[in-house]
Order: sequence, then structure tokens, then C-alpha cells
Amino acid sequence: MRYFIELSYLGKNYHGWQIQPHANSVQEEINKAISTILRTEINITGAGRTDAGVHASQMFAHFDIDSPLNENFTYKLNAILPNDIVIYNTTLVHDDAHARFDAVSRSYEYKIILGRNPFLLDTTWQLNYKDIDIELMNKAAKILYEYEDFECFSKVKTDVHTFNCTVTNAEWKLVDDELTFYVSANRFLRNMVRAIVGTLFNVGLGKTSLEEFRSIIESKNRSKAGVSVPAKGLFLTEVAYTYI
Repeated sequence: MRYFIELSYLGKNYHGWQIQPHANSVQEEINKAISTILRTEINITGAGRTDAGVHASQMFAHFDIDSPLNENFTYKLNAILPNDIVIYNTTLVHDDAHARFDAVSRSYEYKIILGRNPFLLDTTWQLNYKDIDIELMNKAAKILYEYEDFECFSKVKTDVHTFNCTVTNAEWKLVDDELTFYVSANRFLRNMVRAIVGTLFNVGLGKTSLEEFRSIIESKNRSKAGVSVPAKGLFLTEVAYTYI
């Protein structure tokens, strides 16, 4: 029997989603908790991977078990997980359902505070810039719709077969002093959102023109794009499926 879990987590204390040697991960914490409750070794498969320090307000994962889960399984799971990981629900799905491969789109938000806010230090990138051209940044963001190959925004050493992604939404919104970048696509490359944000921020500061932004994408060269902005401002916010 295959189950999906919907969860969220604060990434501050983890070296990303995926299990790795000698480092704490979200996947490992959930594996340990489920295995403890079910008294058998369980390995969950996530909808994707987030890097060290990145958060998720919505993530899905699946796992298999021989018999139906108890109705209070989710409650028990939250009781033994760390407080910075929360399971919202556990859903029985068809046997072939796959948390990663069946996802039809994913959405991220990157949060910037234009100033200082001590209460959001762990979940935003905080800058003293006030004179930034958000309208120009949005014009540059729309250029992403025109392309599919985003190798220039990808981590250099990565094991993907293609750098093609279809971006369906990319926009900046400013509310008071919080500037947020919203982006959705069918898939994302490793480090892609943080590299896009760093490059678009250069556009807003007048360091990169719209023509240069376009040429960066066409170059397929990571060294020509902007810096990778800090992980703490990035949230995976939605993973969409046709059956959930």
C-alpha cells in the first residue's frame, strides 16, 4: 500500500532534504520517525530535493507499507518529529503514484527584506537597498517565459539529462518592505531559483540590462549569471499533482 504525506519544514537546522553522510537531513528525520512507529525500516521518496537551509511550506513524499495505517498515524508522527518538521496529512494513493515523477508543477518563493527585521532573520535575505527598480526586474522575469534551456542558472556539477524547464510564472511583488519573487515551472534545476534571483537583482540595481539578461540565458554559462543568493530566503511553496 502506498501513502503520500504532505509536510512542511524550516530548513535552518538541516543540510537539505536528501539523506547524506554525516549530516542531518529532513528525509532522514522522517524515515526514523516512521520506522519507529511502524517498527520496520521505511525509506520515503520526496517530491524533490531542497538544498541546505532552504525551507518548504509544502512538500510531499511517499512510502510503502504492507498493511493499512492507523487513523492516528499522523498525530503519532508529529509527536516524535522535531518541531521544525510538521506532517499535515497522510493519504492512501494508487500503487503507481510517485511523489517526484507525478508532480506536474512546482512553485517557489524567495523572500527579501529591504531593511532589517530581527524576527525574520532565519527566513529572509535582508538588505539595506531601497533604490531598486522592481518594474525592470519584472520585465526581465518575463524573459524567462521565452526560453527552456536554463543551464546558466544550474549548479555546475549536477547529474541531470536535460537543462530544459518550462517556466509558467515569474514575478516580483513588494508589500511594505518585503520583496518576494514568485516562480513556477514544471521542474527546476539545482540552485536554479537562487541563481535567477541573484541575476534579476543585478537587473534591479542597474548592473545588468535586459539585453544582457537575455544573453546570459543564451550563453548557457553559469559564470555569466549572478551570484546564488542565500538559501534562508527560499521556500518551496507548492507541489501540484493531478490526483491530489
